[in-house]
Amino acid sequence: MLDKLLTKRTVQIVNGNDLNWSDAIKLSAQPLVNNGSVKETYVQAMLDTVIEKGPYFNIVSRIVLAHSRLEAGVNKISLSLLKTDQAVNLVNPDHPVNLWFVLAATDNQTHLSVIQGLMELLMNEQKVQAMCNATKVEQLLEIIGTK
Repeated sequence: MLDKLLTKRTVQIVNGNDLNWSDAIKLSAQPLVNNGSVKETYVQAMLDTVIEKGPYFNIVSRIVLAHSRLEAGVNKISLSLLKTDQAVNLVNPDHPVNLWFVLAATDNQTHLSVIQGLMELLMNEQKVQAMCNATKVEQLLEIIGTK
């Protein structure tokens, strides 16, 4: 399912020097807002989660999986990725992040295959390192296996 969700339209690379954590989440979610997968309210709900729960989205070193409840404004299942060349701290310097994923699910079941595929990808340290080193979206898509 990753191959249907992570595409040239939903994957981005930026420097990251001028971003804070909220900018990174907003930017990573922007392709999903643009294509109508989520509403702006969904983005705000993710930001509110970080404010309330801290670096809860930092699932492993250098990787965020931002998400919220479907009631917050999900129109269809979706996934996006923002890769920052420079790490951006999620809340504090203990959580530097380079890979910012945003997941939006329409129910409690359909996203499980997306999470499974994502976890298989992210458990491969060589692929994670290659993703962090990628300089072009096409490289990221090749590493992810969606190209």
